[in-house]
Amino acid sequence: MPLLNLGILAHVDAGKTSLTERLLHTAGVIDEIGSVDAGSTTTDTLALERQRGITIKSAVVSFPLDRVTVNLIDTPGHPDFIAEVERVLGVLDGAVLVVSAVEGVQAQTRVLMRTLRRLRIPALVFVNKIDRRGARGTAVLRQMAERLAVPLVPMGTAAGLGTRAARFLPGLGPAALEALADQDDVLLADLLDGAVPEARLRGALAARTRDGSVHPVYFGSAITGAGVPELVDGIQRLLPTAAGDPDGPLSGTVFKVERGPAGERVAYARLFSGTLRVRDRVPFGDGGKDPGRGANGGRETTTDREARPAGARATEGRVTALAVFDHGTDTRADSAGAGRIVKVRGLDGIRIGDALGTPGRSYEHHFAPPTLETVVVPGAGTDRRLLHLALTQLAEQDPLIGVRHDGPRGEISVSLYGEVQKEVVQATLADEYGLAVTFRETTTLCVERPVGTGHAVEFEKKDANPFLATVGLRVDPAPPGTGVAFRLEVELGSMPYAFFKAVEDTVRETLGQGLHGWQVVDCTVTMTHCGYSPRQSHAHQGFDKSMSSTGYDFRGLTPLVLTEALRRAGTLVHEPAHRFRLVAPADTLGALLPVLARLGAVPEATGTHGTTCVLEGTVPAARVHALEQRLPGLTRGEGELETVFDHYAPVTRGTVPERPRTDHNPLNRKEYLLNVMRRAGERAGRPSADPQATCS
Repeated sequence: MPLLNLGILAHVDAGKTSLTERLLHTAGVIDEIGSVDAGSTTTDTLALERQRGITIKSAVVSFPLDRVTVNLIDTPGHPDFIAEVERVLGVLDGAVLVVSAVEGVQAQTRVLMRTLRRLRIPALVFVNKIDRRGARGTAVLRQMAERLAVPLVPMGTAAGLGTRAARFLPGLGPAALEALADQDDVLLADLLDGAVPEARLRGALAARTRDGSVHPVYFGSAITGAGVPELVDGIQRLLPTAAGDPDGPLSGTVFKVERGPAGERVAYARLFSGTLRVRDRVPFGDGGKDPGRGANGGRETTTDREARPAGARATEGRVTALAVFDHGTDTRADSAGAGRIVKVRGLDGIRIGDALGTPGRSYEHHFAPPTLETVVVPGAGTDRRLLHLALTQLAEQDPLIGVRHDGPRGEISVSLYGEVQKEVVQATLADEYGLAVTFRETTTLCVERPVGTGHAVEFEKKDANPFLATVGLRVDPAPPGTGVAFRLEVELGSMPYAFFKAVEDTVRETLGQGLHGWQVVDCTVTMTHCGYSPRQSHAHQGFDKSMSSTGYDFRGLTPLVLTEALRRAGTLVHEPAHRFRLVAPADTLGALLPVLARLGAVPEATGTHGTTCVLEGTVPAARVHALEQRLPGLTRGEGELETVFDHYAPVTRGTVPERPRTDHNPLNRKEYLLNVMRRAGERAGRPSADPQATCS
C-alpha cells in the first residue's frame, strides 16, 4: 500500500495532539481516545509532556487508511520547541495545519504557513474546536485569507458553531471554485465556457493541492469527531504519497536522535531511495562522502571541494537493529525501503541532519536560531562534569541548543528559544540525570557580521611566527542568511589535505567568537596562502616533529590570522529583531506610540477598524518582554501582542554589547601565545633551519 509521511502542525493549544488521537481512533489503531489534560495521549510519551499538557518532542505513529498507510508525525506547537518542527519538515510528503476556531490565526500559525509555502509542502487546513463556545466559521476563514495570504479552498461550511452538535457540511461552493480557478488557467477557461463536471473539479483540486498552489480547508472538532471523516478523505485523495525507488542507491535523512536504555543513540530517518537492512554497513554524515576523496574515489579535486558542503564529515557504521512504524507502534524489521520512516540502531556518532548513504535532500534551517542565552548554575553537590555531559547529550537531541563552556569562569551557558524551554531543560536534568540546577537571567544572543574585506597572512619562520605553518586568509561579507563559506585560492594538492582540514575546522571554530565575542555569520573566508615544512628526521632516527609541520601548527596559527583579517574587515554587532502585530483600542494609540519609540520599536503599518487599531512593525528582541509588561496598562487590558523573530538588525544606539570570551583570546597576541604554548609545552624553541614549502 502507498505510504504518506504526514506532519500535524499548529500553534500551541490548537488541538494537534487531540486530532492525532482522533485520527488513530478513526483508523482503528486505538480503542479509546486519549486526553491531553489527563496525560493519556499516544504520542505524548514523555513524563514532562503528560505533566504539562504540551508536546515537546516530535513523535511518529502509523495507521492504515483505505487507500494509503500514514506515518503521522505529531510536532510541538509551542514556539520554544520550533526546532523539533524544523527537523520534521524535510521528511514530509504533506501536512495538516490545525487552526483553532476560537483563537483563529496566531503567531505560530503564520510562521508555519509561510514555511510550508516556501518549501512547497502540500498542506490541508483543519479548523478545529467548532464545538467550543466562541467558535467562528466564516470569520476565521476570512481572517486566514487576510493574515495567511494564501489561496484557500473551503471544502464546506460549519453548522451549529459553539455547541456539541456542531458539524461540518461538505461541498465545494463558489468561493472554492473561485480559488481554484485563480490557480488553474485551464479550469478557468472551462468554467467560462459553462458548467464543469464534479470529477473535473476534484481532479483540479487534487493537482493544485499536491503542487502546493492551494490549501483545502475543513472544519471540525477533534473532540467530537465532527469533520474528521472528511479530513481523512482529503488526506487520502489530495496529498501526494511517498516516492522513491527501493532498488536505487540508499539515501535518507536523520531528523531525530534519542538515547536508548543503555545510552546508545537511536536515529529516526526518512528513506528517500534504496533499501536499508540490518547488518548493512552504512555511510553517514553531513557531506555524504569521505572528506579528501573525490567523486571517483581518488584524491579530491578543486571541483569536488566546491561541490562538497564546507565542513562536511562522513563515517560508517553497521546497522544492528531496525524498526518501522505500523498500526500505532514501532516494530522490528529486517529491512525497510524507500518512503519509510525507520528507527536505526548501531550508528555511533550519528547526528540530526546526517545523510544516510548518498546525500538526498539537504538539511536546512527553516526557522530562526535561538536568540536567548542563559548560564546554568549547578545546585549544591551537582557534579559539573556530569552536568556538562548531560547538556551535551541534550544538545545532540536538539542541535539548536548550543552548549558553551567558559573555562576561565567555570560556567556553562545554553542557548534557548524561551522561558518554557528553560523550565523543560531544568526538569529534564532533574528527572533524567538527577542534576539540580537553576539559571541566571536570560540574555539576548547577538551576532557579528563583517562590514568590509580584510586580509592577513603569516609566513613560516618570519615576523616572530612560532608555528611551522604559513596561513593567509581573506574575509569578505556575504548576504544575510547565507552562513559561512570556506574557499581556496591555493591548489588543494600543494600540501597535505589534513592541514587544509585543520585550517577550515579552526576557521569555523574561531568564528564562534568575533571581535566583540559574538558568533560571526554571513561571510566567506578564503585561504590565500599556505606553506608547511615536510616531514623531517635526523640521520638514522624517526620523525622529528620539532622540524616538521603538524596539524597543531595550523590550528595554532589560524586564529591569529583570521582574527587579524576580521579586525581589518571590521565587524558590526547585530541584535535579533522581532516582527510585532499589536491590536488595541484606537483611542490608546496616542499613548502607545511614544512607548514603542522609547523601546526602539519601529511601526511600519497602522490601520484602524472601527474602535480598534492594528500596528505592525519591528522591535528589538531584548525589548519584547518590557513591551508585554507595559501593554495592559496602556490599553486598559485590551491590547493583544504577537511577536516572532524576523531578522538581525545592526546595533546603532547605545553601547555595543560585548560577550565574554571563552577561547585563548587571539585578539591579544601575547596572551594567546602564552596560553597556547603553556598547553602545548616547549614547542616554540624548535630549530628553524629546516626546508619549507610555500604556496600562494
